[in-house]
Amino acid sequence: MIVLSHADVARLLPPETAIDVVARTMQAVSRGEAELPLRSIVPVGGKNFMGVMPGRMSDPSCHGIKLVSLYPGNAAAGYSSHQGAMVLFEPDHGTAVALMDSGPLTARRTAAASAVATRALSRPGSTVLAMVGAGEQARHHLDTIMAVRPITELRIASRTLPSAIGFADHARARYPQLQIGIVGIDVQSAVEGADIVCTVTTSPAPILRGKWLSPGTHLNIVGASIPSKREVDDETVLRSSLFVDYRPSTFAQAGEVVDMIAAGTIGRDHVRAEIGEVLAGTAAGRTSEDEITLYRSLGIAAQDLACAHHCWRAAEASGMGVSAEL
Repeated sequence: MIVLSHADVARLLPPETAIDVVARTMQAVSRGEAELPLRSIVPVGGKNFMGVMPGRMSDPSCHGIKLVSLYPGNAAAGYSSHQGAMVLFEPDHGTAVALMDSGPLTARRTAAASAVATRALSRPGSTVLAMVGAGEQARHHLDTIMAVRPITELRIASRTLPSAIGFADHARARYPQLQIGIVGIDVQSAVEGADIVCTVTTSPAPILRGKWLSPGTHLNIVGASIPSKREVDDETVLRSSLFVDYRPSTFAQAGEVVDMIAAGTIGRDHVRAEIGEVLAGTAAGRTSEDEITLYRSLGIAAQDLACAHHCWRAAEASGMGVSAEL
């Protein structure tokens, strides 16, 4: 098997490549070409969790499992919030062929999924990006959104001012053409009039209100991945055309959708489509300039599998990684 380090995965999976891989993968998922058991979440003390994400894909033909620890407080200690490993198996004999750091894999594929949805659902001329949250995912999302839309203005909302300043400095160094504004905890100021809004926080309760949204906004709601957490209020969902990565996980683990269906506020038909259906042309995406579109991202194992498979094949071709026997 090949063992790939953090640096190896980051080098093998640049943002543009991750976007292409994820776009193909989401179409395959919506065609039913993957087996994706729901993610298992295990509390491991405090606010920390371990996630277990197995899955299988037909194209590329592989199966595997991601084991990831989510430690929200890691940034203060200089670590990524996501720590873990991805194991990839080949389909002929079930042999483990690759083991890799799941941190950069998760970060890159999550941001790529938002970029895929943004390219499909936002207005092509979108120039104003509001980022709610200023951690690791904010940085990756900036790179991928910049790759698909002509962003000229970045607004940063964060409950932690040092994080916001650090993100702004990072953004300014990478994209000196950007107009950058920090609004602190004033999420309303960040999102009003924005073309694209990304929420990438660990908040357990809504931080985004639907009444703040301007006509035509596209939302990527990313941070909450368990049903007890939600980043947006009911009005946000009601005002938006809702698109998801995978219906089964949405109805089980997207907190706002779970809550609102249980309360009878919406039905399952409020989900217009999976993003893979939009990409394949079997479902409509944005239908007007004023429509508010919302992509609810939970992240699915197929994204990890496809990106891991790409890294494995690219590493074999380039001689990267360390060979090891089990």
